Amino acid sequence: MATKILVVDDDVDSLKLIGLMLQRQGYEVEGANSGGQAIEKAIATPPDLIILDVMMPDMDGYTVCKELRGNPRTKEIPIIMFTAKTLIDDKVAGFEAGADDYLTKPTHPAELASRVKAILARSAAAKRGGGSEGHSYAFIGAKGGVGTTTLVANVGALLAARGTTALVDFRLGQGTLGLSLGAGRSTGLANVVSRNPTEITASAVDSELVTHNTGLKLLLSSPRPRETQLNISLDAALATIKSLEELAQNVLIDLGPGLNRLSARIIREVNMTVLVVEPTRIAMAMARNILDEIRQLGVAEGYIFVTMVNRTPSGIQMSWQEAERILGISNIAMISPAPELAFQAAEAGVPLVRYQPDAIVVSQFAKLTEELVKRINNE
Repeated sequence: MATKILVVDDDVDSLKLIGLMLQRQGYEVEGANSGGQAIEKAIATPPDLIILDVMMPDMDGYTVCKELRGNPRTKEIPIIMFTAKTLIDDKVAGFEAGADDYLTKPTHPAELASRVKAILARSAAAKRGGGSEGHSYAFIGAKGGVGTTTLVANVGALLAARGTTALVDFRLGQGTLGLSLGAGRSTGLANVVSRNPTEITASAVDSELVTHNTGLKLLLSSPRPRETQLNISLDAALATIKSLEELAQNVLIDLGPGLNRLSARIIREVNMTVLVVEPTRIAMAMARNILDEIRQLGVAEGYIFVTMVNRTPSGIQMSWQEAERILGISNIAMISPAPELAFQAAEAGVPLVRYQPDAIVVSQFAKLTEELVKRINNE
């Protein structure tokens, strides 16, 4: 179920290097060392993306690109042209041939990963009809207890007014999203990821969704400890998210606290990652480490958003300016504390933004949601 990329280059060393960089990002890579071979492979088993070198002896990249665009089986495959040439005329020729993007050699792994992710995201959106459909957001806490689940529920409730929205609690054995929304102890996610990845379809996922009275679609984990023993394969996790993207215009993923192998892989696939922190020294130190790791995964700054939930006593909290300096990132969103309202909303089983829409904190949730939508639509 991994995303497949066809790399075309007559230089064996370059082919291996690019392939290695992409494999480290979790992609399945297939190579072709000539234009003719690339066309044959693309027609036989169409990849999700083609990275195509321009300078090849049998058939240059421009010709290969035109051939692929002229074949009904391959015309929709996104193509990144890859060459040592830097002249504007060469780039124009690449775009005229039908390329979606253009990179020059040598390229930094982070830039390659960022371009690949952006092209794949646009391609996926186009297949679903374009616009704002199928956008996915991963929420990860710098540590436990910073309000990640609360943020997911409230941003999700606001996005639901814009289109079908699904929330998934990717915390097997520790799920609280369903409890906080009065949806009980559903084991929907466990039931889905226990399947063979090839059996995880939109229909299979849809049968496990719980519909909340706000209209939200919920794929939930329960707080039952035995769920933590399930070994989720990366393919099963990605198949689940892709199925949700077929069912909903917005998919919000609660990854819980900290970065692990599974959450790192999911973060590479989503449109936007929201890191949730609180203004304390310990939380900021942990957040900076997570941000560094996310950047090393090849996720560009434009795909990362930091939200600071200000629930600490005034004597020990820090300003947002200080937080920006420590994390090395700007435009941190601030969410004010509203413990009584949050408690009342949880007892009522509804998101806070629906429980008391005129509260000050609701306007902050709304501002954050607008910024996330704006960033995704401009990606």
